[in-house]
Amino acid sequence: MTPAAQSGFAIDVQGLNKRFDGKHVVKDVSLRVRRGEIFGFLGPNGSGKTTTIRMMCGLLKPDSGTGTCLGYDILRDSAEIKRSVGYMTQSFSFWNDLTIAENLDFVARMYQIPGRRQAVERSLATLGMTSRARQLAGELSGGWKQRMALAACMLHSPQLLLLDEPTAGVDPRARRDFWDELQTLAAGGISVLVSTHYMDEAVRCHKLAYISAGTLLAQGTAEEIIEGQHLSTWAIRGDRLAELQEELRKKAAVAQTVTFGEVLHVSGTNAELLEREIEQTVVSSGRRAEKIDTDLEDVFIYLMGHAESNAGGNA
Repeated sequence: MTPAAQSGFAIDVQGLNKRFDGKHVVKDVSLRVRRGEIFGFLGPNGSGKTTTIRMMCGLLKPDSGTGTCLGYDILRDSAEIKRSVGYMTQSFSFWNDLTIAENLDFVARMYQIPGRRQAVERSLATLGMTSRARQLAGELSGGWKQRMALAACMLHSPQLLLLDEPTAGVDPRARRDFWDELQTLAAGGISVLVSTHYMDEAVRCHKLAYISAGTLLAQGTAEEIIEGQHLSTWAIRGDRLAELQEELRKKAAVAQTVTFGEVLHVSGTNAELLEREIEQTVVSSGRRAEKIDTDLEDVFIYLMGHAESNAGGNA
């Protein structure tokens, strides 16, 4: 039985910290990813996502903290972790004048993967790329290039995939197809930790964690994270929403206002007071106001705003 199977967790880390040039970029991060689980890692640029991922897979040693990845100690067993993890960076390097199969074969050679030819064929088949094996990489769309990058990560049959914003810059249909592949891999027992900025991807994860300024602010299922912030949200429609938004921001119960096209979302944690202020300010002006379910995007904008306010207050 492998260490990962014994522990039940693909990732189990506690109190990870990292500083660069005196700046504390990851602060006491603890999280667990179960086997066969897709775990979404969200946060703004510069929030510490990539640094945390690198520490969890043994590529970067934390200043403090402990944990295991696939049952291996992240401080002592980095070599074993690297052999069992597929890590897909934000920018995968490939050779335009080589075919997909030749690119994968080159990677297999570089990492001295046993049974190289069989590994390439298996990876192509797993991701539905066999019919395109002889196509030049330079002719691929962004979505197929990302799929080729994932195929390269799968060459050594990893138990865990660490994907750092894998669909950045890819069109919506290609992103959907990519996530369909991730769901299939997870159903087969492979664990996936993926960082993303897209809310439609976040809701497809089994669990989520949100990090900002190096601090883990929330984690759990999408429903648990939404419920945990206790936000009441209203959707407002009508004219001169920009003026209304400025007026609402001055109200005591309004925690945030966010415009989505022709709809203004207004959220706060005091549901009764917020409803009264909406009636006094919005309904009385002839605009339409409807109480709606708070969604994940409302919550993450709220978390980001609070993190930025706290960082500004501590500066």
